[in-house]
Amino acid sequence: MTAPEAESIRARPTPRRRSQWRTQAPVVAVVAIGGALGACARYGLALAWPTPPGHFPWATFWTNVIGCAVIGVFMVVITEVWAAHRLVRPFFGTGVLGGFTTFSTYAVDIRRLVDGDRPGIGPVYLAATPAAALAAVWLASLAARRVLTGRRP
Repeated sequence: MTAPEAESIRARPTPRRRSQWRTQAPVVAVVAIGGALGACARYGLALAWPTPPGHFPWATFWTNVIGCAVIGVFMVVITEVWAAHRLVRPFFGTGVLGGFTTFSTYAVDIRRLVDGDRPGIGPVYLAATPAAALAAVWLASLAARRVLTGRRP
């Protein structure tokens, strides 16, 4: 075998690699589409409910809490109630809700509060957001489980 022949054999993608991409491409596409939709919804909420400088960022806080509550209900629905298509979880869970909730804006809000004229609000926001988000996902999944399956934990 000559060197050019050996090089062309190595350069060809293997059938396994090609099939892996074909199965992953739809997942990547639905995550991207869902993420764009979720980010647009979050942006719309931020425009509708702007935060004045130095004030508690309620829009970001409620965006994260609501997104966590929805993911709690969603996970109960797709794991205990409904056999969802394989692209539903990446589209809605990772894409839409991942684009809707926001850790980066939360971090920027904390920085603005601490650096601003009301630094006492920053630590409150820092602690309140994850506490409320965890409580929301837990309570929403508990409620969804009771309502949709009739089971108690």
